[in-house]
Amino acid sequence: MHADAVRDRAADARTRPDADVIVVGAGPTGLLLGAELALGGVRVQIIERRATAQRDSRALTLHPRSIELMDQRGLVERFLARGRPVPGWHFAGLDTPLDFSALDTRHGYTLFLAQARTEQLLEERARELDVAIRRGHEVVGLRQDAGDEEAGDGGSGAGGVEVDVRGPDGVVETVRARYVVGCDGGRSVVRRAAGIGFPGTDETLSGALGDFATVDPAALDRARAHGVLAVPLEPADTDTGTGTGTDDPAAGRTGGLTRIVLLDPQRMRTPAAEPVTLDEFRDSLLRICGTDCGVAGPRWLSRFGNATRLAARYRAGRVLLAGDAAHIHFPAAGQGLNTGLQDAMNLGWKLAAEVNGWAPPGLLDSYHAERHPAGQAVTENTEVQTLLAELTLLPSYQRPAAALRTLMAGLLGIEEVNRRLAGMISALDTGYPPADAGAHPLVGRRMPDVALTAAGSAAVRVYELLPHGRFVLLDLAGDDEMKRAVDTGWGPRVAALTVTGHDSRADLDGVREILVRPDGHVAWATCTTDVQTRRAERARALADWAGIPAGEEHLVRG
Repeated sequence: MHADAVRDRAADARTRPDADVIVVGAGPTGLLLGAELALGGVRVQIIERRATAQRDSRALTLHPRSIELMDQRGLVERFLARGRPVPGWHFAGLDTPLDFSALDTRHGYTLFLAQARTEQLLEERARELDVAIRRGHEVVGLRQDAGDEEAGDGGSGAGGVEVDVRGPDGVVETVRARYVVGCDGGRSVVRRAAGIGFPGTDETLSGALGDFATVDPAALDRARAHGVLAVPLEPADTDTGTGTGTDDPAAGRTGGLTRIVLLDPQRMRTPAAEPVTLDEFRDSLLRICGTDCGVAGPRWLSRFGNATRLAARYRAGRVLLAGDAAHIHFPAAGQGLNTGLQDAMNLGWKLAAEVNGWAPPGLLDSYHAERHPAGQAVTENTEVQTLLAELTLLPSYQRPAAALRTLMAGLLGIEEVNRRLAGMISALDTGYPPADAGAHPLVGRRMPDVALTAAGSAAVRVYELLPHGRFVLLDLAGDDEMKRAVDTGWGPRVAALTVTGHDSRADLDGVREILVRPDGHVAWATCTTDVQTRRAERARALADWAGIPAGEEHLVRG
């Protein structure tokens, strides 16, 4: 018996995964996903081919919904302390700005924040949760045994993923996990290895960007009047390499860098892979606005294209995709990084539930069902914005294109039109259609961050209840049995709160109970007044979203 036990333990050691989940890519999406998985009690490794953190920042913005996500996890003050709020934003660079401040949110602004800083803050969060981040390691192969996963077994079936990882010394090791998530960008190795298609359109247009230590401040307004984007980046920082460490306004140096982005009609067909030179950038500025803006001391020069693709599936067995691995597009209105963060927030708690064995059937598949349409909406609106910009650069279309843009700018002056496009770009209008057509209108929408008071506690906001990544059940009707029933059956997964008062809102009129998902969307809401009927509805909703209650697992196993 002793020899058998030793052999069994040895076999377990050989087959036990090295991690529950391997996340490939330590960009914003991968770092947030790693943190969300760790918050759900999952053993996670992040594998990143770069040996050091990225210093250059293609993305510069966090839009309102992404800021809300940081608020929900108690991180928002870290980001606000380093970023610069901007209330107005744009659609296709039209003259009439989008008014984020008019939207139903406490964060009605875009936060200018360099991607390098966003990654630094998210890495801090991941490390606080003991996420292992392996830099200088590259995924070179992947094989999966899906087991019963493709049949939607809720995580009970055998199976796993083997990932071949090449380390800094060139040695390839095989790392085992139950799941792998590709957050490794548009050229995703994970996506290709999983055989997931990436249909879309090839690049036909490119723009250029540069981060400059020196500019002529007096010339920047002239450049902006000709459609050139010119924005200051944050001051110098020795941790991330952002900025210049100098401050001489007379020489155009203000302690940081200035980002300039342009579309040059004579260079817009240049392949994005072709390097940008300082002379080329100066020539483009001269052609576009009659001045080179005194640009000097480039810290980074790059080109970007309008290739637009959307993964055919966000899940193939035990392999999933998020961020640019799932969708790429022209950086119109700065939506790419934000869409990836929202992918991560949607996936993290669902995958943690699957790993931990309590996910109800179909929960993990709902990631594709919810986020693929969101990715499609972003790829489509960026194609529209890109076309509106490109037409003005083509001589044969310049006159009608200018008229079209004037018309569109006028339409954006209509409050409802502005609100509609602002909701789209900010992602505040992102909702997930409920399975039940008769569900309350709140279901699937983001939960508004209403102020409320609870029995025995001071006033709080809804988002202040979400940092632990659990469901939150709000009882607005005062059912004495609710908290005991929830704590007994779903305690570790659901926080129950009896609400004694809350902000007055039309969308909450008559609502008796609301179940808020870990990602801040509404899973269930009811206006049912009969207590017994409502308790039955609540039990079904909790089982549908938070799994079988404790002590009843045997009913599922039969």
